[in-house]
Order: sequence, then structure tokens, then C-alpha cells
Amino acid sequence: MTLFVSVISLLLSVSLAIFSDAASFQKLPVPGKRSGPEAFAFDSTGKGFYTGVSGGKILKYLPGKGYVDFGYITVSSKSQWCDGALGIAYMSKCGRPAGIAFNNKTGELYVADAPLGLHVIPRGGGLAKKIADSVDGKPFLFLDGLDVDPSTGVVYFTSFSSKFSPGDVLKAVASKDATGKLFKYDPSKKVVTVLLKGLSGSAGCTVSSDGSFVLVSQFTKSNIKRYWIKGPKAGSSEDFTNAVSNPDNIKRIGSSGNFWVASVVNTATGPTNPSAVKVNSDGRVLQTISVKDKFGDTLVSEVNEFEERLYVGTLSGPFAGIIDL
Repeated sequence: MTLFVSVISLLLSVSLAIFSDAASFQKLPVPGKRSGPEAFAFDSTGKGFYTGVSGGKILKYLPGKGYVDFGYITVSSKSQWCDGALGIAYMSKCGRPAGIAFNNKTGELYVADAPLGLHVIPRGGGLAKKIADSVDGKPFLFLDGLDVDPSTGVVYFTSFSSKFSPGDVLKAVASKDATGKLFKYDPSKKVVTVLLKGLSGSAGCTVSSDGSFVLVSQFTKSNIKRYWIKGPKAGSSEDFTNAVSNPDNIKRIGSSGNFWVASVVNTATGPTNPSAVKVNSDGRVLQTISVKDKFGDTLVSEVNEFEERLYVGTLSGPFAGIIDL
């Protein structure tokens, strides 16, 4: 009898765990035949989130209301010609927002558009203004990650490759391309500078909570580098960690000093085992959350914590996900 009661208790606990997990996950399908909510940003009001999708749109999600259009990379981005597969095929006309982040002091939203360069959307939304599509006379071919230093307003962003375009991302990874770069844009000087070269699939970047360094991921190399902004090592870089498989976007977690990294295991047949990996300021892995049961074997591009919720984005998936922590 005791054994029977124990088995029943175990089954009940398992079913409760499954129910609890299902209740803690929210799936938010992207409207308008758009896809790939790749990255997230949060404004100073803390209501909802912003995400860039295929076809060049920035959407704002409001709880209880759903998605609304917030910004556009080009005039064409609003057109139905940029919906669905056409928007992906003609990203050089429609745009394809990758990394996004607010300057919460000005209310401006900065966007690293994969094929079209660095842009900024004014407070309140609307058509984006192009800041730069090249540096030192060399065009950006494939921008990816972006972050804004909350103290200085300086923008840091990456190029996945300086040889391959977004449409050739598989070739870039297969050839182990190492022409990625880390850039800095100073709005007060209106100048873009190159901070790091020779990166292998530099997908994401983030500024530390104390503003002393920037982390930049190398997807192809399964490595994260640290570039020092301040202190005795300012201007130098070093390996931060090799413990995260195929890291994509990296996001700081408030003022905790920790970071979330979107990770997959990249194989010859495609990405598998997508997960959210939390690391500390020393590069040590603190926690790993598998999201395969929710997203399948897809390329999870970002995991971003805000108010005890984890926002999960994908490169080409049809929905954004929210996990209660």
C-alpha cells in the first residue's frame, strides 16, 4: 500500500510539473505573414516588447492588444510585397532587422539591419534613418548583433561576416569564415569605428552592467570574447568563455553582472538542442534551460530577461516565446 501511494504521489507530481511548465510558457505568433522575431528591446515604460521581423518591420507587442507596427527600415517594408517569402527573398529592398536596443535617455531605437546597415528609429516610431552602411569605405555586408551602453549612449554592433551576405549565412558557417567585426558608433561624434576584426560568425554583443567591457559571440567558433572599454585593459580583448556551444545573441541581466546567451548545437544537418545559457562575469555557466520542447530544432537567436520573464526569439520561426522564470 505504501508503494502504491508513493507511485501515485510521483505521478501527481510529474503531472503538476508538466502542467506548471505549460502554464508558464506563452507563444506569441507573428502577424502579417512575417517571421523571425530575432531580438527584443524594452522601453522605459516597461510595457510589452519590441522585435524586428522579416520584411523590415519593427513590431511592438502590448499585453491584451497584441502586435502593432512600430517602425520600418525602408518605405517598402510596409508593403505586402515584403510579406512572407518575398520579404525574405528581397531583404535588400525590404530590410531585415537583426539586433535592436533602445537608448532609454532619448527614446530612440537603434537597429542593426542585416543587409542595409545601422539605423535609428525616432521616439514614437516610424521610418528608420540610416546612420551608416559602411566604415572606412568598406560596406557592411551582414550586420547582426547590437547593444547600447545605458550610461554613455554609445552603440556597439557586429557584422557576422565581411565576405558573405545574410543569404549566404550557411556558406559563411561551413567555410568557417573569420571576417566578422565588432563596431562602435558614438552618437555625439557621429562616427563608426572598428574595435575588433577577424571574428568567426560574430552574432551578438552586449555591454556589461558596469560598462567596463563588451562581450561578443563567435557562433562558428563556439567562443565568446571580451573587449575592455574601461580600466587598465581598455582597448584590448581576451577569450571570455568556450563553454557555450554556438552562441548567438548575448544580453546582460539588469545590474546582476550575469548574462543570458542563446545557444544551439550546430550540426551538418542544421541546429539542434536550442537552449538558454546563463553565465556570470567570469564566463562560468550558472544555468542551462533547454527550449527544444517549445521550439524544436530551430536556431534560437536570443534569450532576454525582463521582469522575471525570459523572452525567446528565433531567426526564422513563426512566433516569439515567453517563459516565466
